[in-house]
Amino acid sequence: MSIKTFSAALILGASLLATPAFAQTIKIGVTPGPHAQILEAVKPLLAPQGIDLEIIEFSDYVIPNEALASGDLDANSFQHQPYLDNQVKDRGYQIESVATTVNFPIGIYSDKIENIADLPEGGKIGIPNDPTNGGRVLLLLEDNGVIDLKDGVGTAASVIDIVGNPKNLEFLEIDAAQLPRALPDVDAAGINTNFAEQAGLDPVNDPILRESPKGPYVNVIAVRSEDKDQPWVKALVEAYHSAEIKTFIDTTFNGAVLASW
Repeated sequence: MSIKTFSAALILGASLLATPAFAQTIKIGVTPGPHAQILEAVKPLLAPQGIDLEIIEFSDYVIPNEALASGDLDANSFQHQPYLDNQVKDRGYQIESVATTVNFPIGIYSDKIENIADLPEGGKIGIPNDPTNGGRVLLLLEDNGVIDLKDGVGTAASVIDIVGNPKNLEFLEIDAAQLPRALPDVDAAGINTNFAEQAGLDPVNDPILRESPKGPYVNVIAVRSEDKDQPWVKALVEAYHSAEIKTFIDTTFNGAVLASW
């Protein structure tokens, strides 16, 4: 092993010191923004083991699981566990999470009001059109007294579960990536952190409401069930969960994205 390779391996710790028997390309799907940025930081940590991490960006939340299930990807890193559970249940995918990654507390943003109490009668609220993220926004609104939901709906909450709506708000289900663009046309919108950052919003200071960082919405790395015990999966998780990546997250995102370990 060369001095250069040995030095790189030391950074990763004893678990990553072995010289690779062969090179291997691992294709991992992400959404643009923090997920992609974090994996770009992970990539050089895997190189000493002969793993070339090929990062492929997708603009929506549906295709990365389709691509993983069909074999076009080896892994993905873009979704939280409730969303993955919903996809597996609805589509029968043989994929599962192998590690937690980061949490992106969802926020409600507005170009028109500074306090959620100022929502107008009949106001329009944009929410993500995928079941779990739309439900996150509805739960956040319920927690702040804006609406009431059916008892027990939990993370599966949807617009049809609204049983109390004192201001007769209109809920518009919009593709999550398009919600920042919809802000001028609505009174408020629930926007995922990665799409907020991509649009130049500040996920820490701009939301008029922000989800607690604690809860079930920590993101995950997912692989096909048949691959979960592969050596490259262990290597990917160890590199992601390294001290170097935690420092990268803390210094890069300044509290907008929170490491799960």
